[in-house]
Amino acid sequence: MEEKTIEESVEEELDELGVVQKELEEAKAEAAEYLDQLQRSQAEFANYKKRNEREQEQFIKLANAALISKLLPVLDDCGRALLTVPDNLRSLTWVEGVFLIERGLRMILEEEGLSEIEAIGKKFDPELHHAAVREETTEYEEDEIISELQRGYKLNDKVLRPTMVRVAAKPSERSNEETE
Repeated sequence: MEEKTIEESVEEELDELGVVQKELEEAKAEAAEYLDQLQRSQAEFANYKKRNEREQEQFIKLANAALISKLLPVLDDCGRALLTVPDNLRSLTWVEGVFLIERGLRMILEEEGLSEIEAIGKKFDPELHHAAVREETTEYEEDEIISELQRGYKLNDKVLRPTMVRVAAKPSERSNEETE
């Protein structure tokens, strides 16, 4: 057998070292690529979780709004019914109980973010009020709300139901001529 020279042995080892270095660089590049993919996946998952939480919060808000909207007529009916209770019956225990039930319902809805829209004496705002009647009068300023026909509500600063109102209007020229 032929013996290798030291130079050949060194050269072979250098070649092997070059191959090993190349494989090491490829492995490092592959590891960096995997790390990048992992970091991207983690970021995508974190974004997904945040988006999912926002969507759930939005769904809950919409569901609450729908339920509260369905309860508003019940609240209106309770209010109307309690207004008709004669003074001589207000001291009866069961009547007081009905008042407590109405107050409890109102408090629960307020805890959920429900608030009444102020109307009487305010300037008409089409985002908050629904003008059911425009009444010509000189007793009030133009577009001042005279009375409330149906109470309006907001849920967390979003109008759930506008207040139905009577609004003052300036008398028309024709109305002035008819009265003279």
